[in-house]
This record gives sequence, structure tokens and C-alpha cells, in this order.
Amino acid sequence: MTIKKTVIAALISGFGLTTANLAAASGFALIEESASGLGNAFAGGAASAEDASTLFFNPAGMTRLSGQQMSLVLHAIKPTIEFSNTASTAATGRSLGNSGGDAGYWAAVPNFYYVAELSPQLRAGIGISSPFGLKTEYDPGWMGRFQAIKSELQTVNINPSLAYKINDKLSVGAGLDAQYIKAELTNAVNLGVAEGLAQVKGDDWSVGYNLGVLYELDPATRFGLAYRSDVRHKLEGDVTFSGGVPALNGPISAEMTLPETVSLSGFHQINPQWAVMGDVTWTRWSRFKELRIVRDSGALVALTTENWDDTLRYSVGANYQATDKLKLRSGIAYDQSPVSDPYRTARIPDANRTWLSVGASYKLSSAASVDAGYTHIFINSSSINMGSASTGKLVGTYDNSVDILSVQYNHRF
Repeated sequence: MTIKKTVIAALISGFGLTTANLAAASGFALIEESASGLGNAFAGGAASAEDASTLFFNPAGMTRLSGQQMSLVLHAIKPTIEFSNTASTAATGRSLGNSGGDAGYWAAVPNFYYVAELSPQLRAGIGISSPFGLKTEYDPGWMGRFQAIKSELQTVNINPSLAYKINDKLSVGAGLDAQYIKAELTNAVNLGVAEGLAQVKGDDWSVGYNLGVLYELDPATRFGLAYRSDVRHKLEGDVTFSGGVPALNGPISAEMTLPETVSLSGFHQINPQWAVMGDVTWTRWSRFKELRIVRDSGALVALTTENWDDTLRYSVGANYQATDKLKLRSGIAYDQSPVSDPYRTARIPDANRTWLSVGASYKLSSAASVDAGYTHIFINSSSINMGSASTGKLVGTYDNSVDILSVQYNHRF
């Protein structure tokens, strides 16, 4: 386990893997896995199969790639997370505090994919990505400090995959997900005569899998069906208290199941210039019932009721081949939130969102190309009402949005 942690620490620091402040997809999912896909709002993700990033969206799509292909991707993500107070009350014996400022800032999320043709029917590949992530961080003196100050979750997913072309129409694929997760949560503690700070940290390795099918109805039309399994983690770490209560420090654990997804996509080349695509993705967020943190003795450290709902994400997109070298992309998506009003928290102030995306692909040579994409995500205004007399009541609204800029380099060897 020590060796594994050392390896993953090198991946996180050396590869520069960070996480988005407010996850760009609903809940704390990160759908940002390619710049080519971003330009279409990830419509057709399981069917497009244009470059090595298909390994993540549908491993069966690797059969459409020849030779050896590599994709390097970098996403710059800027969320805006702003709370407006309407009727918040201070914790017993404490001042109310400020509104927390903008809890979002720029973050970078990279991806890497490599696919090799082993035979006319068989492909193998590996991907490194971050399918889940979250970070919100408020001003330490804000009025919701007893509910949340910093909330950070990071994942690294190492995904070796195989794909096999059964015949000219049907391909199948499968992959293994070796997944690392780490999390950090902080909040203020009301000690009566003063305020302290509680910090929880934990991490874990676990394993899941993904499956895919690609069916080519004809040379211009194809459909993809992809499944990613849930991944069940038991994070282990420590809780520490500052401000006069170090006797409460000690080891803790928390169980968390990251949800499975099912995606159905279609892609149709209308003519040499125009192509259209679409996608529906279901995510089983209802697995997230509560966040329960316990000591090794079984004693409860913290419990937050979540009661999330399953979600659907709908997207459509279009490509226009402007020249032999230049392809233009566009897309729109509607992304349901798993969070209902009674269970919204300051750690994840999520709401339904709409994506507007544009992008372009340019061929540098017969072996190399670049993609770029930009998305603005409109997040519905949402309300929050949480807390108690000892922690204070946080009552108000959130106005959030996300901007994403992505670039990708593709190379065929």
C-alpha cells in the first residue's frame, strides 16, 4: 500500500492532476475527458470514436483507430460559486460572518490516452483520467463556516482496456478501472468560548470496470452503448482538531460508493460536410444516501444526510467540415442535478445545469491534429437552508456557473 501511495503521489504531482472547484458535471462527476468531446458538449460520446479518448467513453470505439494513437488533453476550469444571504443566523455565542466570497477558482485537469492496433480485429489501450472531483473553499470567517469551509475530493483512474471487432458492424470492449481517491473536509467548531477547526483527511484504492458495444449500421451511422461500474471505496485517514481539543484527534474511516453510469449515443454523417450526434447518460447517484465518518471504535464523528437522486444527462451536437484540415464543432446539453432543495449543502451546492459548447479540430499533418473546445455552463439558481442553533442557520441562495477551456493533441505513430 505504501508503494501504491508513492506511485499515485508521483502521478498527481508529476502529471499535474488537480480537480475542478465545482464539478462541471452534476454531483461531483467530471465528464471533461477530451477536448474533442467538449466541443460537442460530449454528445455522441459513446459513438463518435474519433481519437484515443474513446477509450474512456466507449472502449469498443478503439476498433475504429488504426496503428498507434495517443491523445494528450488539458482542461482549464473556472467555476463561480457565490452565496447570497437571506435569513442566516449566527451560531450560539458567535458572530454571523461574511458571505464567503467566490468559492471557485481556476483549476487544471489533464487526461492521457494511448491505443495500439494489435491485429486487424484487436486493440489495446490505457487511459489516465479523473472521473470524479470536487473542491469548494470559502472564506474561513464566512457565515457557513460551521457547515463547511473546504471540501475537496480527487480521483485518479488508471484504465487499461481491450476492444475486439467481431465483424464489420459490431465491436465490443472492456476495461479495468484501478481508482485512487483522496478527500479533505474542514469546518469550524463552536467551542463556546472560542472557535476551533476540524479537519478530516482520508484516501483509498479500489477497482471497477467498464464495458462497451459499438454497432455500425452503415458507413455513415453508428450507435454506442457504454457502462461504467460503481467503485466502492472505504477511505481511511485521520480527524484533527485545533483550538483546544486535540484529545479528539484520531483515525477515522468513511465508506463512499462512486456511481455507475450507462450511456447511449448515436452518430450520423449526413454528408461530407455535416455530422450530427446525440447522447443520453444515466447516473446512479441514489447510492449516495449519507456521508458518515466514524472512528475506529465505531463512534460517530460526523453524519450528513444526502439522499441524492438518479440523474439523466441529454446532449446533442453537430460537426461542420469547413476545409480538408478544419472541422468545427458545437453542442448543447441539459444535466440534471442529483441534489434536491431539502438536501442541498454548502459543500456541494449543486443544481440543474445547461451546457453551451463550441470547438474546432485542425489537422497539422497526416499524423497529428489538435482540438480545442470551450463551454459555458449555466447553473440554475438554488436555495439552501441548513444548520442548527449551535452551528448557525445558513439560509440563502446560490448563483453558480462554470467556464471550461480545453486543448488536445492527437498523434498517430
